[in-house]
Amino acid sequence: MVYPRYMQIKEELEKQIEDGTLEVGYRFPSEPEMASKFGVSRETFRAAVKKLEEEGKLRVQHGVGTFVIRQLKQVPSDISNLQSTSEMLKAVGHLEGDQQQQIRYGTCTDEWATHLNIQPGDPVVIIERVRTANGEPVMSSTYILPQAVVGHAFGDTPFSGSLFGFLERELNIVVKRSHTELVVPLQSDPRVQALLVHPQTTVLLMKQTHFDMNHFPVFYAYDYFRNDVFQFWVERFR
Repeated sequence: MVYPRYMQIKEELEKQIEDGTLEVGYRFPSEPEMASKFGVSRETFRAAVKKLEEEGKLRVQHGVGTFVIRQLKQVPSDISNLQSTSEMLKAVGHLEGDQQQQIRYGTCTDEWATHLNIQPGDPVVIIERVRTANGEPVMSSTYILPQAVVGHAFGDTPFSGSLFGFLERELNIVVKRSHTELVVPLQSDPRVQALLVHPQTTVLLMKQTHFDMNHFPVFYAYDYFRNDVFQFWVERFR
């Protein structure tokens, strides 16, 4: 099978990126120069660049140039193994952080009440976070916690790192299991939009109820994961 010329160019550039010949931050010469170097038309070279851009290996800034960008390692996770985002990111060497965070107080909705075993209108703490890996947004979360469970432990000051760790450290609450619904969210969802940093990015939503060791619901979560960074799998049997 003969590869199209643009795919051959794409693979050659990809190899140079992977072996470090083309370093992060490298700016390509002009499109006519690169097309001439490979002995192809500008359209053929442009097609190779587009594929690499879709895979998150190049960034094209129109009027500025084409740049090699840092590659984020994928985070594999057995979905049946309950881990915090911090644990998953650290396992593959990512430097985790928070891009933005908001803590506010509100009242429980009908949907949340069914998962948290409380009444609609009961007071809750709502935490919204965008998590980063090496400075790039990779996950967006909204956590809903009954105030009867956590009181004013969060105050109005953002916390950092694992929510599991915070609950265990500050309140002696150990999260042991979760019920998880997998959802493909709408592209128009603003929490999805916050994660669409590359053309090839897709997002998976997990709606999760987390329970303590006594099977008591501790918090409900909307967790949005970038699929080009996180890989979830589950082993099934017949």
